[in-house]
Amino acid sequence: MQFPRLFAQLTAALEDLSFRSAVELLMVFAGLNFLWEVAQLPLYDIWYEASLGSIAFAVLHCTVGDVLIGINSAIVAFLVVAGVYQSRTPPLWVVGLMFVVISVGYTVYSEWLNVSVRRSWGYSSLMPTVPPLMTGLSPLLQWIIVPIVTLRIARTQLHRRWRQPSSSEDRKT
Repeated sequence: MQFPRLFAQLTAALEDLSFRSAVELLMVFAGLNFLWEVAQLPLYDIWYEASLGSIAFAVLHCTVGDVLIGINSAIVAFLVVAGVYQSRTPPLWVVGLMFVVISVGYTVYSEWLNVSVRRSWGYSSLMPTVPPLMTGLSPLLQWIIVPIVTLRIARTQLHRRWRQPSSSEDRKT
């Protein structure tokens, strides 16, 4: 597998998405993660034990972390999938599925590390957990639902862009 070929495939895939559209999608992704972080606060001990300032900082910190996890997961997902689709750009749904798998895998690891090992944060009694590592259900659902909604919006934007005429000449006919 050659890195220049993978980079060329990534570049080709991104050409269909304008810079403005990519920023808009990133903002949608960040906004959805922010809303999720706020909504799940009662499922964590911090909701009951910390000051409002600490809670606000935690929500901002976690949202920025979610965005960074999402960007890295998306890049890794594309590179993994592009290795399989060597001669063409992979379908968005395949990249999306790999994105969710990578994100959920990281979430299981991160929640286990930070809740069980480091004790950086804790779940309240309201958080349902999933065996075998007793991962919180809310963060698992976050990394399934938020990426799917974001990718659905991306697909809609790409389809809308493909349907629009590419020049003023095309619009006249």
